[in-house]
Amino acid sequence: MRLVVAECAVDYSGRLSAHLDLAKRLLVLNADGSVLIHSDGGSYKPLNWMNPPCKVQVSQPGEEDAARGVQEVWQVTQAKTADRLRIEIHRIVHDWNEELGQEPGLVKDGVEAHLQELLAQQVELIGPDLRLIRREYATAIGPVDLLLRAADGGTVAVEVKRRAEIDGVEQLTRYVELLNRDPLLSPVRGVLAAQAIRPQARVLAEDRGLDCVVLDYDSMRGMEDPTARLF
Repeated sequence: MRLVVAECAVDYSGRLSAHLDLAKRLLVLNADGSVLIHSDGGSYKPLNWMNPPCKVQVSQPGEEDAARGVQEVWQVTQAKTADRLRIEIHRIVHDWNEELGQEPGLVKDGVEAHLQELLAQQVELIGPDLRLIRREYATAIGPVDLLLRAADGGTVAVEVKRRAEIDGVEQLTRYVELLNRDPLLSPVRGVLAAQAIRPQARVLAEDRGLDCVVLDYDSMRGMEDPTARLF
């Protein structure tokens, strides 16, 4: 990665045209070929950028550009489109090169697999008198996240999501319909369990006879803040 703080002016041409007047900015040149232009503000969003694959060509300014104080001209061209960035460098304040190495990737806290694992240990959150049959119960159309046995002999199929939407309701509906064909499991009740459930998904689930359970991830991990309680 190369980080350059420079006084520069920028012109973009492609699907539209845009211009940035002369100012001090941060230019980020990534190993994947992308180029990003940042100001000291605007959070994470760059003022302008070029997605990879692209090519950066550095040239000396012409007489007119040099007379305006331009020291270098960077032409950034996108390999797959007609998009172009022309960056006029008037003064480089700092210039760093750093090899960051291979990125292992972002590991998100609270992913569905962890929610499923925690819920398998706390099936009482779904309802009383339930016991776990198994996680990832295999069916012909995919695995059911949790399959539980009720005290009355019935079965509960649980679909676990971080954010439940209509497609999650459709998925659970298919599981319940299939499992109800098995006399060893029938009757099967479906439960949609998630940290957040979209209103449309809740309405559809209730219309189809499915139950909805909202999960408190922090509480499930034993991280509930006692100071947040009124009593």
